[in-house]
Amino acid sequence: MNNVFYYETQIGKITIIENGKAITHIYFGKVVFEDAHISIETPLLKKANIEINEYLIGKRKIFDLPLEPEGTEFQQMVWRKLQQIPYGETCSYKDIAKGIGNINASRAVGMANNKNPIPIIIPCHRVIGANGKLVGYAGGLDLKEKLLQIEGIVL
Repeated sequence: MNNVFYYETQIGKITIIENGKAITHIYFGKVVFEDAHISIETPLLKKANIEINEYLIGKRKIFDLPLEPEGTEFQQMVWRKLQQIPYGETCSYKDIAKGIGNINASRAVGMANNKNPIPIIIPCHRVIGANGKLVGYAGGLDLKEKLLQIEGIVL
């Protein structure tokens, strides 16, 4: 059974989901589910909200939450690599591809980045184009730019 709760943050409403032991999803906006989700604020969901808000005001650089994103083995590999990008730094899709041992997988890395179910905490916003430009983000490029600015990155 999944638990879901909705929070208002300085970047707007977010939906956080956990499976009883780990965070599984974060959505921008309010997402309503018709199956297998109970709307209840659990201690883990509350902790995730606190940590996200601390991050958004510049007080938190590292998240301390159990995560269980669901995805393919390749996606999992990419998401683990994303979590290794230090706060305040960016890298390209090619850098991630090289880091997972497949320099030719930039496009596949981009697709895995796009499917990241736990944005902000798994920092896909830190991945930029090889030319140094902002490229796609589930919350929109304005939000991606804002998250990078919180970390002191101005492109």
